[in-house]
Amino acid sequence: MKFTPKKGSDTVDGMDIVAVTEDLIPALVTSVAALFAEDGGRHDPWMDTGWPDRAGAAYYRGRLDGQLCLLAREHGRTVGHLVGRLGSSELRPGATVAVLESMRVDESVRRDGVGSALVGEFTAWASRARATEFRVTAFAANEGAIGFYRSRGFEPFEVTLRKGVTP
Repeated sequence: MKFTPKKGSDTVDGMDIVAVTEDLIPALVTSVAALFAEDGGRHDPWMDTGWPDRAGAAYYRGRLDGQLCLLAREHGRTVGHLVGRLGSSELRPGATVAVLESMRVDESVRRDGVGSALVGEFTAWASRARATEFRVTAFAANEGAIGFYRSRGFEPFEVTLRKGVTP
């Protein structure tokens, strides 16, 4: 998939959105590990930030068939990823939910249209699979991510309230 850069941007020349193959799993795991460190590790003290390095390769290898694993690459360097899956529930018959499970864009190319390109590929993939809705979860404290997703048509659907207990 060829990425079309945002007008006026010279940062993303040479950008490609590619489907993850077996040989690209290490690059996906590296991007996911960065997401865990900068997002999960910052917003959730219980987040196991070592999971991607320990178990990520096996997890994503098992998702190459039937799910969506994408990398954003700039001149061969990974600058982002998106992982999506389809789901259903017996409690909501007829609904096919496309879940944007994980996405990260490197700070060096944020606001250059890379995230929009990844989400565009995700929604096109889910539409081809006849998804009836799209979902994404973000930490409530991550206002940047929430603003990004809202600007792409995502709206609040459920709210999870939590009361933590100090360890």
